[in-house]
Amino acid sequence: MYEHIDTHGVPIKAWIRGVPADESALRQLRNVASLPIVHSHVAAMPDVHFGIGATVGSVIPTRGAIIPAAVGVDIGCGMMAVRTSLSASDLPDDLKALRHAIERAVPHGRTNNGGKGDRGAWANLPARAEDAWKKLRAGYAAILAKHPRLDRGASAEHLGTLGGGNHFLELCLDEAQRVWVMLHSGSRGVGNRIGTHFIELAKKDQQRHQQNLPDRDLAYFTEGAEHFEDYVEAVGWAQRFARSNRELMMESTLDALRKTQLLPKFRCDELAVNCHHNYVELEEHFGARVYVTRKGAVRAGAGELGIIPGSMGAKSFIVRGKGNAESFHSCSHGAGRQLSRTEAKRRFTVEEHLRATEGVECRKDEHVLDETPMAYKDIDAVMAAQADLVEVVHTLKQVVCVKG
Repeated sequence: MYEHIDTHGVPIKAWIRGVPADESALRQLRNVASLPIVHSHVAAMPDVHFGIGATVGSVIPTRGAIIPAAVGVDIGCGMMAVRTSLSASDLPDDLKALRHAIERAVPHGRTNNGGKGDRGAWANLPARAEDAWKKLRAGYAAILAKHPRLDRGASAEHLGTLGGGNHFLELCLDEAQRVWVMLHSGSRGVGNRIGTHFIELAKKDQQRHQQNLPDRDLAYFTEGAEHFEDYVEAVGWAQRFARSNRELMMESTLDALRKTQLLPKFRCDELAVNCHHNYVELEEHFGARVYVTRKGAVRAGAGELGIIPGSMGAKSFIVRGKGNAESFHSCSHGAGRQLSRTEAKRRFTVEEHLRATEGVECRKDEHVLDETPMAYKDIDAVMAAQADLVEVVHTLKQVVCVKG
């Protein structure tokens, strides 16, 4: 059940029982709730934590308007998981070769400031990515025609690539010891450019039309405004790019696993999930058609499948939505950070990270301390707090984790 958070705006309904929520995140929620465009109420998920402008782990329904910074710059970021016919007994004793095969097959991380030779982009676009880009190219050209400043950096070169930060690619075992492939990524560099560009345009509009915002990052476009339709077009395109990006990475990973010859022949079961958790969609809630921004939240309509990952040393969950109207048919997108990246690197040692990721074939160096399990909230507490939003279909535990 949710708790009410005091506010001078619309109500805030927060699923945070038993889960810490810091005051900076609550302050951001109150800022959002004070906006005149918000419909009905704001919903906060149990993984809620401080973000830029809008809180990560929030669901914001708006009437005739969209807040670009609430969608953010990792537009369409989300999860994909596929169940295979493999079992734990089919895996080799040493999983390092499988991790290295995945790392060779899927560009990840970032070098050379994202410039020429960046290991996180394709130097030569594979045929599969080229085919996917053909379906996206016309839409991108239409966006560039109106916003030529976006024509810089990688675009097609990032199709089928992981990125860095909290993006990951994993092999997991479920409660029946079946092997799953799961990954987390979004629209990469091109989505970042689109998000950043329109956030700045919204701030310029704010200087002229929205004088009393509690936070400049909450600047918004209204229907009929100069850039509203352009943003709707661009954000929709970036969300399609993100979904295609995840599909391509999944195909590359499955191919790489087959080519290792370390595994028996396998197929992928019918159960596959591909869901956004940073995005905006036009939906109907409480008698109105509204733009629903899920910033670090997954749609959880009745019967809909979603993915809620834990940290790189914890459990993850395939869930089925219960269609809770009060949450705008939403649930959390993960465990949620309890420490900033800087604080996690300051507080924890490589030795502590080694203990926290015992049994997981993954990077165990100082450069991933910001993603160590201790930087995140307790995933079991997060799941308990949203028992009225989702039911658990499968519980996954990673055995291989690839980070950027």
